[in-house]
Amino acid sequence: MTGDTRENLQGLKVVCFESRRAKEMAELIRRYSGEPIVAPTMREVPLSDNRAALEILPEIEAGKFDILILMTGVGTRTLNQALLSQYTQERILGALRKTQLVARGPKVVAALKELGLMPAITVREPNTWREVLVSLDAAMTIRGKHIAVQEYGISNSEIVSGLQERGATVKTIAVYRWALPEDLAPLRAAIEKILRGDVDVALFTNGAQAEHLFKLADYDKADENLRLACKKMAIGSIGPICTEILMQHGLKPDIEPEHPKMGSLIARVAASVHAVLTLKRAQGAEHVRLGN
Repeated sequence: MTGDTRENLQGLKVVCFESRRAKEMAELIRRYSGEPIVAPTMREVPLSDNRAALEILPEIEAGKFDILILMTGVGTRTLNQALLSQYTQERILGALRKTQLVARGPKVVAALKELGLMPAITVREPNTWREVLVSLDAAMTIRGKHIAVQEYGISNSEIVSGLQERGATVKTIAVYRWALPEDLAPLRAAIEKILRGDVDVALFTNGAQAEHLFKLADYDKADENLRLACKKMAIGSIGPICTEILMQHGLKPDIEPEHPKMGSLIARVAASVHAVLTLKRAQGAEHVRLGN
């Protein structure tokens, strides 16, 4: 595949905002003959006083929750670690087996398997909050159910509203939050390259990456210029949730893969990016002529 110039990046400069899997993302870009610019935008910060997480176990044991929706693999592991600070693993597993577990995608399933657990419901791709609701609707009537939702760095008001509209009582459990990285130099350097027009492609694998990117740009009073510069690049989004957040920041992704995975994103970008950039450059030249 990568030997075919129609499906490789041909030396294009690609900025990726991935943090936890930054090295893997950079290697994928190189594999498709691109030049990666790694600019982490996030770090996961466990909540130090995690009362909601610690209280969930005795509440499940007391039968107060019918369903526990686990939104991320990282959150599932972090929730388990938080509970281990106060309870034994045996007690945690015993409680979790008393409720119906809903896994939002394969990463949650993998985290549960590590604990010897299997979800009652596994949400299908593209694993958005919409698919969570569709999966629940297909499996049961949730009116009157008490549901706990493990949040994933940012609050998801849509899923809470959707559950409440269906007659469920909902409690959210924040097990970690996202913050800007401690070292902002790589991200600032990437922003400068984008502003200079030295980047061809921007890849977003999480909506919070866009939020943090523009948060830093706003702090540096460069957010509007950054938004304009991004429109001249090819923008790749890993999936619908990420795309929604990019749109909120005024960016319309040009490329989105069928499957919300990093490998699928890179492959789709490699196959489409040259056509996207050709069109954008033609449109830019036309705007210049019209302006003159």
